[in-house]
Amino acid sequence: MPRLIAIDYGTKRTGLAVTDTLGIIAQPLETVDTKVLERYLADYFSREEVSTIVVGYPRRLDGSPSDTMRFVEPLIGRLRHAYPDKRVVAYDERFTSVLAQRTILESGIGKMARRDKSLVDKVSAAIILQDYMASTDKFR
Repeated sequence: MPRLIAIDYGTKRTGLAVTDTLGIIAQPLETVDTKVLERYLADYFSREEVSTIVVGYPRRLDGSPSDTMRFVEPLIGRLRHAYPDKRVVAYDERFTSVLAQRTILESGIGKMARRDKSLVDKVSAAIILQDYMASTDKFR
């Protein structure tokens, strides 16, 4: 079964998450330097079958676009152009970083590991992906 992948875009680092091979559970994959994100994805797609790319859509609390939106929208366009065989979906990512930090704290991970911002990025991507899956009829 093809996997779904989620992207929690950041101007410096980008968190990635994927579904398990059955497409049931979202799990953190990697945090990559944003400069090499598209190259990383091309390599990943050459090894793994992926049907859907879920890109976190950054909005403010009032629903207006965040400053990062000016980077995310062109990324979505490039992904749609480069991978016409894959569905590219923008998905609201509000509160995911806060939820990720809370999840990490509640997991019992040590204080030093909790300071690792790359961990928050990939856990945020997993939350985006799990929320997306829960919101679609296919996964209800």
